[in-house]
Formats: sequence, structure tokens, C-alpha cells
Amino acid sequence: MDVLLLSRVQFAATTMFHFLFVPLTLGLSVLVAYMETKYVKTGDETYLHMTKFWGKLFLINFAIGVVTGITLEFQFGTNWSRYSAYVGDIFGSLLAIEATAAFFLESVLIGVWIFGWKRLSKKAHATAIWLVAIGSNLSAVWILIANAWMQSPVGYTIRNGRAELTDFAAVVFQKFAVVKFIHTVSAALVLASFFVMGFSAYHLLKKKQLDFFTRSFKIGLGFGLVFSLVVFIMGDLNGVVVAEKQPTKLAAMESLWNTTERAPIYLFALPDQENARNKVEIGRIPGALSFLVKHDINAEVQGLKDFPKDERPPVLPISLAFKGMVGLGTIFILLTGFGWLKRKKLTESPGYLKLMMLAVPLPYIAIQLGWLVTELGRQPWIVYGLVKTADAPSPIDTTQVLFTLVAFTLVYTLLGIIGFTLIIRNARKGPKLAPAEEAQ
Repeated sequence: MDVLLLSRVQFAATTMFHFLFVPLTLGLSVLVAYMETKYVKTGDETYLHMTKFWGKLFLINFAIGVVTGITLEFQFGTNWSRYSAYVGDIFGSLLAIEATAAFFLESVLIGVWIFGWKRLSKKAHATAIWLVAIGSNLSAVWILIANAWMQSPVGYTIRNGRAELTDFAAVVFQKFAVVKFIHTVSAALVLASFFVMGFSAYHLLKKKQLDFFTRSFKIGLGFGLVFSLVVFIMGDLNGVVVAEKQPTKLAAMESLWNTTERAPIYLFALPDQENARNKVEIGRIPGALSFLVKHDINAEVQGLKDFPKDERPPVLPISLAFKGMVGLGTIFILLTGFGWLKRKKLTESPGYLKLMMLAVPLPYIAIQLGWLVTELGRQPWIVYGLVKTADAPSPIDTTQVLFTLVAFTLVYTLLGIIGFTLIIRNARKGPKLAPAEEAQ
């Protein structure tokens, strides 16, 4: 193994592990803020208990997320110094804004929220958690803008052998960034909704604190249904942008080798990348891809053979990950749609509650698959069409990267065990309610 491969594995491992916690932070902060707002408006103590219970789980997740995210930005200097030297004027400025503005807002206000229960008015305290949610999602804005620039570089010029920023607005407001942000944050809200519904279902099946967890489930259900649909719609819009900006990624997603009019979608395709064709094609829908990405059933879509072999991404993992992500997204709509019909008889639907309890990991898997499509689909470029990944790593010794990879893996595994154990243990324990409330 060489430095390039080890650096890619290390960054992929640490990023994917970190992103087990980020979506729940983004989504659950909004749900907790909504619960506290309901308490402020109604004065109903149940919403206060909901805020504190789900807020405690949010704080555990937030803490692990912060710890696991610290190492990521350092890797741009330690493992990817050539990349940083070439595009640091653009990429570095976006990450600096995220750290000094959004993350600072989020971190300060979360302290105010934790320690301000008896020191602030109800409205001021609720405002604090809304600012935490806004800060969390603002952090996501700048990180996703930076990633969108890697997918579609705009607003720059090459000067003195490096990329320099010329149009900040073009970088921030490009279509790739806007669609990516809405799609990612909506997916985070789906994950948080399934998290709330899944653990609420656990307690409803135990016939404990029925009023508390029925209300919690319904809040998760409402958010889950709405944002499952938003994710699906934004996924379609994302496909249009990808077709325009990254035709190789689109072709890999759909395992399309030849440039084709009335380009089809396959429900399943097994690519044979070595022979530039598909070994297996199941469920061919003629014209569907042309219609989805160009809104014209007869439109031409570029195939992988139009591009040099050394500029094609790996088709099999991208295609399988994309199909898996779409399939799970469809399941989320079906589960939340069915739940909406059953929302008044949740305790009479044990089979559905069991499904929702088992469904908690599915949004985590869908989001990881989505990032696999995003990042593998950009290959062999680290900045699409501008810098290849092979030209980006630091000139360091292989043993150094191997050592840090092993160290990160061990530490992150320990953190993951601690984090998820604390979350699951506290979620299963349930809230502390007054005896009269416990009986409901």
C-alpha cells in the first residue's frame, strides 16, 4: 500500500465515522427546539419533559460528534498538503468561516442552553436552542459549500500555480451547493425523525409512558413524512445538476456505458468495468434516465465510453450504493406514509411499531451510501476536472500514515462504543416523570 491509498482510507474512515453523529446533531437539534417551543406556547409540562429527554440524547451525540470531527480538518494539512497548497485560498476560507462563525455560535449557545434552565426566561431559553440548531446547520452550510466546490469548481482563477478566489458569491450560491445543502439537511431530519420514532416505538411496545412517547412519535412522524418527500424531490433535482456538472458520475450511478438517446434506468445492473459493459441488467425502463435528468424522454445522455478510462469512476460500488440509497428513500416514504394513516391507533399497531424500532439504522445507512456516491463518483478527481486525487497527498512516509490510520481506528472504535452505548442506554431508560405522568 502507498501513501495515496492509505491517506484515502484514513480520510474515508474518519469522515464516515464522524458522519454517524453529524446528521443526528443537525436534525435532532431542530426537533428538540420544536418541542421546547411547544412547551413555551402551551405550558404543557409533557413538552418540557420531552425537551429534556430528547435534549439529553442530543447532547451525548453532539459531544461525540465534536470530538470525532476535530481530526478531519487537520488531515488537510498532514495528509493532503499538496491539495491544501493548491486550493487553500478557496477551501480554507470556507472552513475558516465555519469554525469562527457557525461552530462558535453553536458551541457558545449550547452552553447557555445547558446551564440556563433556571437563569433564563422560557422564551429566552427556547431561543437558545433554536440558535444552537441554526448554528449547527450553518456549520453544515459552509462545509457543504466547500464540498460542492470540490464537485464543481467555480469563482476562481489559476495564478502563480494555484487556485485563487475571484467570485465568493459564485462559490456560495452555485446550484450544486444549494441542492446539496437542502438534500443533506433534509436527510438529517429524516434520520432524527426515525431516531425519535424508533425509540418511542420501543417504549410504546413496553406500554410505558404512553402519552409521552405517543406525542414524541407523532412529532417524529410529521417531520419524517415531510422530509422523506423533500429528500426524494431534492434527489431528483440533484440528478439534474449532476448530469450537467459531472456526467461521469451520473453514468456510473446508472451503469450507462454508451451515449444513448432515450437512456434507460435499470432497477439493477451488475457492471463489468473491465469489459466496459453490464454483465446483468434487470428491470430496464427505456427513456426514464433521459426524462429524469433532462426532462425529455428522447434526450441524449452521455455514457462512460465517451470519457478516457483514467477519468472514469469505479462503477460497481457507485451503482450499488446509489440503488441502495434510492431504495431506502422509498422505504422511508412508505413507512412514514403508513404511519400517518395509523397515527391515531399507534398502540394498536404493534407490528408497525416493531418495524419502526428496527428501522432506526436505515437512515444512517442511506446517508453513508449517499456520501459514497458523492465522493467515489468524483474520482479520479479530488477537485472535479481540476486536480486529480493522485496529485494531492502529502510527501510523507507510508509508515506515518499507517500508524495514524491504526490509531484513529482504535480510538474511533472506542468512542463509537461509548457514544452509542450511552445513547441507547439513556434512550431505553426513558424520561423521569412524576408518578401521575408515569401512569399515563
